[in-house]
Amino acid sequence: MPSPTAAIRPMRLDDVAEAEQVSSESFHALDRLTLPRAWPEPEPRQGGRSRSWQARAQHLLRTDPGGCWVAEEDGTMVGVVTSLVREGTWILSTYAVRPGHQGRGVGKPLLAAALHHGRGALRGMLSSSADPRAVRVYRQAGLSLHPQMVLRGTLDRTAIPLGTGEKVREGSAGDQDLLDSVDRQARGSAHGADHPLLMTQSRLLVSETSTGSGYAYAHPDGRVALLAATNRRTAGRLLWSALADGPEQTEVAHVTAANEWALDIGLAARLEVWTVGYLALRAMRPPSPYLHHGSLL
Repeated sequence: MPSPTAAIRPMRLDDVAEAEQVSSESFHALDRLTLPRAWPEPEPRQGGRSRSWQARAQHLLRTDPGGCWVAEEDGTMVGVVTSLVREGTWILSTYAVRPGHQGRGVGKPLLAAALHHGRGALRGMLSSSADPRAVRVYRQAGLSLHPQMVLRGTLDRTAIPLGTGEKVREGSAGDQDLLDSVDRQARGSAHGADHPLLMTQSRLLVSETSTGSGYAYAHPDGRVALLAATNRRTAGRLLWSALADGPEQTEVAHVTAANEWALDIGLAARLEVWTVGYLALRAMRPPSPYLHHGSLL
């Protein structure tokens, strides 16, 4: 039954640590229910992943305070939402309700607050889990749903093309104009203020030639965090380079049907293909060539 005591208020900087715990508990419980049973037992978010989440929340409180909200019941935080707007694109970054409090009317007003922040934005993006309740809410909010694939397994290094990495270099803050230009071509809006944050949390690879440009961010564990390019050849070069520099046990997430170039690379690398969650969009097609970031899209 709906909670009569839930209060929705703007998130503050001193809420970030508790908000991270709400998010961690929510997604850990959800992962245990929705991820493929053949996968290893999901682990709770901790250590560097927790610090990265908190850094992103602090960043969004600076850039988009109107998009960050929490829900409280009797003084205890039970829900959190963070969202942002970049050049006419509204992005839902985090949307979580603490386990045991779902279905009590906490989530809908949180999402409504985040949607209000994006009321002037034509386009919308979010990365959804496979939770049927969340998927229902997103569809009712007018978003189209595009299944996402995850490529994972043991990398076959003999499949890596010769010369991989020759036209790929380490990126830096001086590349931001290039990155924003690639973003606009791939997804219709630049990441802008998010790039400096991404550079502190990930390794940046850049490819810039006479025929195309692109970039990729890699997590500290080597997994691709975000990839954007102006054409598929450049995107493939960046993905192969990131895989070559990463560990043998690897994963490429957030692959939509619009990015079959990435699927083909994963299959060539002998990775397994799984379907996990959805890319939800408003007034836009799935970006390509593009592998979106899970929370900054």
